[in-house]
Amino acid sequence: MAKTLEYKGHPLQRKDNIIYYGSFADKYIIMLQILDTKKVGDMDVATKVSIQLQLTDASIKSRDRIVKKSEKDSLYAAIDVAAVWLERALSSR
Repeated sequence: MAKTLEYKGHPLQRKDNIIYYGSFADKYIIMLQILDTKKVGDMDVATKVSIQLQLTDASIKSRDRIVKKSEKDSLYAAIDVAAVWLERALSSR
C-alpha cells in the first residue's frame, strides 16, 4: 500500500498544479494552487502560490466554501501559513 505524503500530521495530495492539504473527512481543507513558477537548474520552483481555507461541505456552492485566502511567493511560505490556518480551523469546532 502506498504511503500518503503528510505534513504536520495532515495528508497532502497533488493534482497538476493544485495541492490539497488536510482530509476531506474533516470540516476544513486547504487548497494550494501554484500560479507561477521559475526554472532553477532543471526544476520548476513555485514563485506565486494561492492559499485557500475551504469548508469541505459539498452542499455549499464552491465559491461560498472559501473561508480565507492569501497569496505567498513560495511553496514553503504557503504551506507554513496553510498549516497554521488548518490547525486553528480544525481546533475551533
